[in-house]
Amino acid sequence: MPDMSPSEPQGLERKGRKSFIERGYPMAEEKKVEQTDAGTETGTKKAKMPKKKKFIIVGVVAVVLVAAGAGFMVWHEQPTFCNAICHTPMDAYVETYVDGSTDAYGNELASDQEKNSMMAYMHGKYKLANCLDCHVPTIGEQVTEGMHWITGNYEVLGQNKVGDTILAERSTDDLVKARNLDSGNEFCSNSKCHSGSGDHGTMTRDELVALTAGLSDTRNPHLAQHGEVACSECHNAHSQSVNACSQCHSDAPIPDGWLSVSDYAAKTKL
Repeated sequence: MPDMSPSEPQGLERKGRKSFIERGYPMAEEKKVEQTDAGTETGTKKAKMPKKKKFIIVGVVAVVLVAAGAGFMVWHEQPTFCNAICHTPMDAYVETYVDGSTDAYGNELASDQEKNSMMAYMHGKYKLANCLDCHVPTIGEQVTEGMHWITGNYEVLGQNKVGDTILAERSTDDLVKARNLDSGNEFCSNSKCHSGSGDHGTMTRDELVALTAGLSDTRNPHLAQHGEVACSECHNAHSQSVNACSQCHSDAPIPDGWLSVSDYAAKTKL
């Protein structure tokens, strides 16, 4: 006969039987979470970079920095550096050094004599000097000029005949002020350029007079008949040179390519 005794109600556990939770066994989801957490913790651990590799990276960076610095210093001595950084107002001056077809005022110079009368072009053409041989940079001067350029706090003369901005002219006394030299004439007359037997290797006045003795019997431009005259009164770097004696003396010799005082005034008028 079939057992007709009443069965246990569904959903009720037998007396004395404990569930998995009561026995302390983790559920499947808990195991999954623990495994996931454990995996995450393990995954966040990064492998240490070998010391040898670190040294290689540091060495490569150092080489790149040294090469970049050396390249910058070479570029810094080129005339193209001047107008690449200070596009205004250096374009007109760089052209007088590199090309010489125009002066800083935008006047066309056709002959070699006219071009060579510009000291910048002549010194560059014959590789006698570059920009920094004349415009010797000091840290203080470069910082000051850089700040003037950034702020626009510099004096300009105006625009030349081809539309380039040019600066007000400066004497050689102005140009050597940052170097604490005694005279503006040392801009040209010094042991590295026009040297002689004078103090610090400079050329003496007598040596200058002897150099141009054959230019004229009566109008030797280096004979200081009216006191000391600055070199820059006649010798111009970025425009044609001029014989300052011609301002008063009509018989003053004008070398080929040079200008008289009156012609210079007409050509440099903006």
